[in-house]
Amino acid sequence: MQIVHIVPGSGGSFYCGNCLRDSKYNLGLKDAGAEVVKIPMYLPIFADEHDLEDIPVFYGAISLYLKHTFPILRRAPAWLDGLLNSGPALKLASRMAGSTNPRGLEDMTISMLLGEKGEQKKELDRLIDWIADHCNPDVIHLSNALLLGLVREIKESLNVRVVCTLQDEDVWVDAMEENFKVKTWELMKEKARDVDTFFAVSNYYAREMQKKLEIPDHKLFVHHLAVAPEDYRNTPNKPLNIGFISRMCESNGLEVLIDAFVLLKKDLKWKDVNLIITGGSTGDDDHFIKKLKRKINEVGIQNAVDFHKDFEEHGRRDFFEKVSLISVPVLAGEAFGLYLLEAMASGVPVVQPALGAFPEIIEKAGGGITYFPNTPSQLADSLAGLLSDPQRISQLSEAGVLGVKQKFNLHQRASEVISFHKSHNAQKKSDPDAA
Repeated sequence: MQIVHIVPGSGGSFYCGNCLRDSKYNLGLKDAGAEVVKIPMYLPIFADEHDLEDIPVFYGAISLYLKHTFPILRRAPAWLDGLLNSGPALKLASRMAGSTNPRGLEDMTISMLLGEKGEQKKELDRLIDWIADHCNPDVIHLSNALLLGLVREIKESLNVRVVCTLQDEDVWVDAMEENFKVKTWELMKEKARDVDTFFAVSNYYAREMQKKLEIPDHKLFVHHLAVAPEDYRNTPNKPLNIGFISRMCESNGLEVLIDAFVLLKKDLKWKDVNLIITGGSTGDDDHFIKKLKRKINEVGIQNAVDFHKDFEEHGRRDFFEKVSLISVPVLAGEAFGLYLLEAMASGVPVVQPALGAFPEIIEKAGGGITYFPNTPSQLADSLAGLLSDPQRISQLSEAGVLGVKQKFNLHQRASEVISFHKSHNAQKKSDPDAA
């Protein structure tokens, strides 16, 4: 079975849960016997992605933005597109821009959702032609619902089932100005009708997106994220430190955690506890991070805060060996949070606000606790409670490792997905009108 997976990249400048999810998912499918072709959009993915060398980046971010801003460039020669879409240029763009900030990109988002009727039809044709020339897909999988504008033309041109993962699209759309937000959700709802199957990453997010996109029950399935347990090490005697692993931005709650850590450090009992922060950032985050570093210096705890720079494969392993607990107190919750599984698989309990899918994932895996409300004082109390109880940390650590292995195992999930696709493809062949 060949699965073509269309995956937007972050450029590798910050911990992108969606990019990491897609990378792990594809590796799991390959290990389970599927042939996977991963097609990047907008930006490269991670620096350690070595299976994309012969696949171009489609809808290159620089070219896309310039052509949208200056329509005359839509007639630019192919060599200019090649230069703008080169690896070094796109990596530079990923460092300078905030790829999860929609302000100023609302019109482009809508144009992308319009698909063959949008400004990027030429690029859509290029993508479809490349797939037709290089692939023979049994199914095409879109990484998220912001790519729904691709679906109709793909299905008409390639006669293939199209499925789509649902994860955190609301973060992008709901940050838009109201008129754009309404228009975008309406357009996504319309385009959702073209999709054969949606995979939501949690029960919580399935409910949220079913309401927004009016997805019928028979098209919507919950597939929790998963990791390969053997990729993580549960080393004993971890230092009694607290960790943060995600993009270092305001919406991910880094300031909440730092304020909680400031409160915690007022008790001399925790004088040897450090805060280890990793996850990278974009240019849009620079002002926020500088503000936090000033705050850290002003209260005199700079020696207890470590910004761990390497958040890719080996760097993440080193990070999880430095901490006994992690917290990513996302202000509005999240559709999943892959870092939860990465932490628990590494024997590191998680401390999360009771928002979004966090309670669902922690209850299912067993490797953490939740708190509410999502305030620095409440988080500080929760962290102090666990730090005071090493036996409880050990119990949660063991439960998390076992929970990930049994309930969030990538190998099991990949086999289930392949069986799902084979079954639905067989159904489509017997009944061409079936979804």
